[in-house]
Amino acid sequence: MNILLDPAILFFIVGILAGLVRSNLEVPEQISKFLSLYLLMALGLKGGFALAKDGFTNEIISSVLVGVTLAIVIPIAGYFFLKRFLAGLDAIAVAATYGSVSAVTFVTATQYLSTAGINYNGFMSAVMTIMEIPAILIAVLVSAKLRNNSAISFPKVLHESFTDGANILLLAALVIGIVTGSTGETIMKPFTGDLFKGLLAFFLLDMGLQVARRIPELRGKNPVLLVYAIGSPLIHSLLALVLCIGVSIGLGNTILLMVLSASASYIAVPAVIKHAIPEANPSIYFGLSLGLTFPFNVLVGIPLYTEIAQRFM
Repeated sequence: MNILLDPAILFFIVGILAGLVRSNLEVPEQISKFLSLYLLMALGLKGGFALAKDGFTNEIISSVLVGVTLAIVIPIAGYFFLKRFLAGLDAIAVAATYGSVSAVTFVTATQYLSTAGINYNGFMSAVMTIMEIPAILIAVLVSAKLRNNSAISFPKVLHESFTDGANILLLAALVIGIVTGSTGETIMKPFTGDLFKGLLAFFLLDMGLQVARRIPELRGKNPVLLVYAIGSPLIHSLLALVLCIGVSIGLGNTILLMVLSASASYIAVPAVIKHAIPEANPSIYFGLSLGLTFPFNVLVGIPLYTEIAQRFM
């Protein structure tokens, strides 16, 4: 499938172009927030309905284990690499951003797979949520060590990570989908089916506008960081592929794990870092993830990871 034939992706490109030419096109903040919540709720429900239909299998356990392994290894490895080029707190902020995941990249990938006729399991939305947590914890713990601060409250950090509004909504929708099963799927079909693609296109239009705003922040940054923003997703996706092949995870789920590993958070982790590591420069960790990595994954990465997985599996 040519990803540039997808209307949602084309609206994403329109948003970038409109932002670059300084058009007055904009999506009001409250509508943008609504679209984000809608996508999370719909994603959780679809995952829950699929789990109710398919049940819990060995592949769920394997996928969770691979996801957690990647979510721990990637931010740690990223930190040890980045601290050679950045101050310690900036290094762990960027490493955590790239060690976590992007829900919108994941949603875009699921739509790409559906259009391409590649099956995947609904429980991957739960795996995505689990993969958000380790990077946040690692970032807070490492930053406390760098400051020689031993008074950090680990239970508080854990509580804030799991009670983040996006995570609660996604997990609640997942549970509701499991509980209501096929009956709930029939009732919610217009919400999770017919509307989904159109609202995703609207949201990606807004994301394109946001990407255009972040691109100027990349000026003057160390070239190594710019290479990292594109190169690390490729390396992370290959690491995910190796692990998935090792434990015999199916093609569709493998591609999604590759996408998740290659993605970088621009919502959950930056929000935590802003308060937990105020010394870190947001133009670095936010500028790289949203200005470079997100558009790379949406326009190039998703079809590339799919092609690589198909060749090796």
